[in-house]
Amino acid sequence: MTRGQRVGYIRVSTTDQNTARQLDGVELDRIFEDKASGKDARRPRLQELLAYVREGDTVIVHSMDRLARNVDDLRRIVTELSGRGVRVEFQREGVVFTSEDNPMNTLLLTMLGAVAEFLRAQNLENQREGIAKAKQAGKYKGRKRALTPEQVEQLRARVAAGEKKTVLARELGVNRDTLYEALKS
Repeated sequence: MTRGQRVGYIRVSTTDQNTARQLDGVELDRIFEDKASGKDARRPRLQELLAYVREGDTVIVHSMDRLARNVDDLRRIVTELSGRGVRVEFQREGVVFTSEDNPMNTLLLTMLGAVAEFLRAQNLENQREGIAKAKQAGKYKGRKRALTPEQVEQLRARVAAGEKKTVLARELGVNRDTLYEALKS
């Protein structure tokens, strides 16, 4: 039997985050990269990866939290892949899941996934508390606006002139939701 492909999966939450540290130096035949939140498994490149890999392939991910943000999605994805004869390797955790998994591996997957989910929730709670304290102290101004007031005025004029909003959003480097919110204000 020939060795299957080594397929990497990389995910960051936003387009301005850097993926360079994930799977750096790991020899891969193909990489699927998402720049999207991990809050659910409906990510374009993840779905492509799931459709692409075949029995004998190995999926390599930097860490469990890059593949899924909650235990249910993590277990479902790993179970689906390993059930199809695909190995799943997590670099940071140093664990591998295969079709020959045993109850101990299932426990390990669930526990490590639960710890990752808990740590994510703790980080968000800490962030909320920090923002609340900074607001009380008058130090928190919020996130910088994606569009300046001048850009919004130009945007309104261009939309009124019949330009397509999708094209304008792409040109300004914002998503359509941001564009529509700016037009509402």
